[in-house]
Amino acid sequence: MGYPWLIIALSVALMTGAVYLLIRRGISRLADKRIAGYQKDLLSKHYDEVQNIYQIMRGWRHDYHNHIQTMKAHLALNQLNEMNDYLDMLDNDLQMIDTVIKTGNIRLDAILNSKLSLIASRKIRVNAKAQVPAKLTVNEVDLCVIIGNLLDNSLESCEKVPDAEGRFIRIYIGALKEQLYISVANSTGKPRKMGHSEYLSTKGSGHGFGLSRIDALVNKHGGYLNRQNEPGVFATEIMLPL
Repeated sequence: MGYPWLIIALSVALMTGAVYLLIRRGISRLADKRIAGYQKDLLSKHYDEVQNIYQIMRGWRHDYHNHIQTMKAHLALNQLNEMNDYLDMLDNDLQMIDTVIKTGNIRLDAILNSKLSLIASRKIRVNAKAQVPAKLTVNEVDLCVIIGNLLDNSLESCEKVPDAEGRFIRIYIGALKEQLYISVANSTGKPRKMGHSEYLSTKGSGHGFGLSRIDALVNKHGGYLNRQNEPGVFATEIMLPL
């Protein structure tokens, strides 16, 4: 009399196991898809950064050649006053374009300057100030991932602002009360949607991976994170123990 119940119990167990495996497989595929999309976005951004630096180098080479020819012409005509004025003009131009950020950390300098170079090429106003202690308790790789994702999100947000004159990004990184304080604010168009206590990416399904990475790394180091979405401005504040 007990066998039918045993068969039913085994059938239910098998069905439950099968459903569980299907769910796990579905979750795994979804995670793989999200990771693949995130990696694709990273490759695209790195390509844009390298391409932008390459274009800048080509521009410098072209301008350098023209400057040499101009100075040679002044010297050939013995126009020393004109030559001096031209050198003063070049000196002023170099001071105006010297936007290299020097934080005191080589890895952070690399990621910041590559991102800022790309942002500047998109005609977005940038106000950046960054200085970090020589010794950090925070993993440098994790810090670069946080900064890189913050600036990627800011760039994408600015590009959605219809008014080009209104696009801006403000960056501040420094020590504050034995904490590493990071603040990134940018102009924004439509407010970001919120879900599950976090701001979701406006790029669609699977593209909020960068935000999730920031959240996970801040939690990993026992830090503090605050996001604010005011009219026209989106800001992120992060504090990490030093």
